Amino acid sequence: MPKEYYEAIAEAKRNTWLLFGVFIALLLAIGWLFGVWLGNLYFGTAIAMGIAIIWGAISWYSGDKVILKVSGARRLKKEENPYLYNLAEGLALAAGVPTPEMYIIDDPSPNSFATGRDPEHGKIAVTTGLLKMMDRAELEGVIAHEMSHIKNYDIRTMMVAAVLVGIIALLGQLFVRMVWFGGNRERKGGGQMLILAIGIVLIALSPVIAQLIKMAISRRREFLADATAVELTRNPDGIRSALEKLAADHTPLKRANGATAHLYIEDPIVNERGMFAIVGRWFSTHPPIEERIRRLKEMAQIG
Repeated sequence: MPKEYYEAIAEAKRNTWLLFGVFIALLLAIGWLFGVWLGNLYFGTAIAMGIAIIWGAISWYSGDKVILKVSGARRLKKEENPYLYNLAEGLALAAGVPTPEMYIIDDPSPNSFATGRDPEHGKIAVTTGLLKMMDRAELEGVIAHEMSHIKNYDIRTMMVAAVLVGIIALLGQLFVRMVWFGGNRERKGGGQMLILAIGIVLIALSPVIAQLIKMAISRRREFLADATAVELTRNPDGIRSALEKLAADHTPLKRANGATAHLYIEDPIVNERGMFAIVGRWFSTHPPIEERIRRLKEMAQIG
């Protein structure tokens, strides 16, 4: 396999951990602000981390079930579609992971996603529209893309990222309410009040910052999954052709929502952004599909 494949994978992993570092720093900064206001830095940080642990534990064990329920996915038995299951079993063997549970979404829009907390609990969902649109090589490319999310622990990465976004938003709301209704504001010195004023601004912006970071992580993981799909199938044309078909189709996904959009192989939320196209790209959960296709064409030429 050409070294460019592995370089693409390594680059995406490095960038993801860098973004996670920013996420954690933001979480600790909010905990520090709690401590400044309460007069005890350790207690404030403990509050932030305690909420993070509780929320994280709940999401860890129930997140994938909620995602599948919200998406309208139902468990697919092997006898219902042995062709799809055989394809998944072969790719799981190539990826070195257990065969994931397969789910179907009754929707004419072609799309798919993977979820779960680790490869042992991996799940792949595809729409009926995707099964109708793709030929064998293209469907293999799509399933390989989702299998890559499982193999590379992207399913865990994106679950943790979504949890962190929720935690930061919750802590921000708690802090603003505490400052607004707090009874100890009078005893704070001018310097501390200035710090708190800056902190309130940071808290107000932190959910937006966290969401941007989550989306950046998602975009990086899509590039990584495309590169790993090529590694699994040894066929850049399969996933490339599938992406070209997805780019040409504009059928909206009926149960699309912002909470799960980052999971899909293609952003299911269709918006006309007009003059706000550049800003819209900042908030996109996926890299431009044209850029993904371009990279896959380069891989095909290298191979």
